[in-house]
This record gives sequence, C-alpha cells and structure tokens, in this order.
Amino acid sequence: MIQLIFGEKGSGKTKKILEIANQAAEQAKGSVVFIDEDERYMFDLNLSVRFINATEYALSGPKMFYGFLCGIAASDHDLEYIVIDSFMHIVQHSLDSLAEMFERLESFSEEHGIKLVLSLSCTPDQIPDFLKAYSD
Repeated sequence: MIQLIFGEKGSGKTKKILEIANQAAEQAKGSVVFIDEDERYMFDLNLSVRFINATEYALSGPKMFYGFLCGIAASDHDLEYIVIDSFMHIVQHSLDSLAEMFERLESFSEEHGIKLVLSLSCTPDQIPDFLKAYSD
C-alpha cells in the first residue's frame, strides 16, 4: 500500500506525516522507519521509530532511492512502515518522470507487506494521473 500526502509548502504535510509515523509506532507489530532530508524532526518521533537522514547517503535519482529502500527492507525482516517526508527533495526528479518508480514501489510494497507513506509538495492540479489513486 502506498499513501501520498500532498500539499503546498506550509500546508501541514510534515505534521500529518509525523502523526502517521507515531501512530504506526504505537499500533504496528513490526518496525517503522522514517526517512527525511535532514534531522529537524528527529525528536518529534516516537523513540521506537528508526530515523534515517537520507542526505547522509548521497542519494541521487529514483533508481538509487529504490535500491536504498530495498536495502532497508533487506536488513529488517519485521519492517511494516516506511514513512518518507520531503520525497521530491530526496529523489531529485520531477514528479511527472516517476511513473515507473511508483510502479516499482507498488510492487515492492505488496511483495514485502510494507506500507509506504510519502509527502509531496505540490498542489492538487500538479498531481499526475498515475498518482491520483494514492492520494488521501
């Protein structure tokens, strides 16, 4: 399952995604991972949530990011949630160019039983058709 949180800068996406991660930590039987582009919100998370600062891994592009997620899943067989804030800053590609990546993410999520929650800075009219099924 993939859930996308859309909104313009300052619309409350980060607050919502932090709430999702903290609720997941309370309810999940497995692990919860939170990925962000900096450490600004690290202390707003439940202590059981594994925080990853993506900039420490010099990620560039959707293929590299997908491999990064696969590595996280391979190292944690109890992984239940991956929550990603500032997705577009981490992937560094335009939203319109990510249709193939989202197909891979959907397969990844289904095959491994991992729920993916991503925040995207964009307005509703900027959402490509291939993403509309994932919006909240």
